[in-house]
Amino acid sequence: MYKITLDLAKELIAGAEEEAKNLGVAMVITVVDDGGNLIAIHRMDDAWLASIDIAQNKAWTAVALKMPTAALADATVPAAELFGLNTTNNGRLVVFGGGIPLLVEGKVVGAIGVSGSSVPNDVQVAEAGVNTFNNQLAQ
Repeated sequence: MYKITLDLAKELIAGAEEEAKNLGVAMVITVVDDGGNLIAIHRMDDAWLASIDIAQNKAWTAVALKMPTAALADATVPAAELFGLNTTNNGRLVVFGGGIPLLVEGKVVGAIGVSGSSVPNDVQVAEAGVNTFNNQLAQ
């Protein structure tokens, strides 16, 4: 079984932070293991305090549902199939982009969650962390 280590989490955060800096935004970046347990959380200088919980919940959601949080956006609007999903699990489920599972051979081994800007920016920064992860796997 593949395990997300603290050293690996720090590398993912560094890759994501570099992208956030390129965008000129301060973000909170979180990495969790396959059980949604916190491995690392990083708050860039001047990032929103609210983003601490949001980033962690995005990562948790990506693990809990084994999909990117962005995939939930259309299905959770009023009158859609999963409307109200975000009210379950004590409100911990996040139904907009910025949480992406980390996969090894098709299995979820953890996730990254990013918050602090627009949804497209959050997704872009999370994807940079996932790209760092995938590059580490390829080595």
